[in-house]
Amino acid sequence: MDIEHQLLDSAMTWGADYFGIADLSAAQDAIIEQGGTEIAGYPRSISIGIALFHPIVNQLPRRQERAAAVNYRSHCYDVINARLDLIISRLASVLQRGGHRAFPVAASRRVDDDRICAIFSHKLSAHLAGLGWIGKNCLLITPDMGPRVRWATVLTDAPLETRDRPMDERCGDCRDCIDICPVRAFTGQPFRRKEPRLMRFDASKCDRYFSKMKEKNDETAVCGLCLYTCHYGRQ
Repeated sequence: MDIEHQLLDSAMTWGADYFGIADLSAAQDAIIEQGGTEIAGYPRSISIGIALFHPIVNQLPRRQERAAAVNYRSHCYDVINARLDLIISRLASVLQRGGHRAFPVAASRRVDDDRICAIFSHKLSAHLAGLGWIGKNCLLITPDMGPRVRWATVLTDAPLETRDRPMDERCGDCRDCIDICPVRAFTGQPFRRKEPRLMRFDASKCDRYFSKMKEKNDETAVCGLCLYTCHYGRQ
């Protein structure tokens, strides 16, 4: 069995719903800007996704109710992030035992509070792997589940074959995610790799909104309306 199929079979056995391999060469400038030259030194990435649970996501319009918030925070955030982190850790071990460099990037860990970002973009990796497109809500949109998927990534120098090309954006004229945002954080501009995120999304507005919710609701603060409202994957 070749290494791609070994990794795919392992990831699916361990609970992944999505698996893709990306060639990162086309995004080097963006990767350097976000994570630095060390992170950009990995030529390929493996994207792992786990689908969220529709009945829980569909409670998000009632997110002010404690039960709805607790359900989402637990089973569509904390637990799935932990599952993703375990999968990518195990995949990184498989790669390392095979003599390759492997850098697992946690599902949800901010490393820069000023820029409000992680060390690497899971969405960019999944997009380059052909698993979906980055929508007007700045989330990775899959054709079947829409944005109702959480992601993690393994960076590697293993000579993996990339079989899929990035998907074209399919949002069209839809503005539902823009209009539903409580703080109007989205501009409606389509994703362009060379443009700064601020052209599409003001992360500071979202961050301040969460901070205010946390003051009232502590660990149960959730939003996710831009995820809930997307027509792709909505049940």
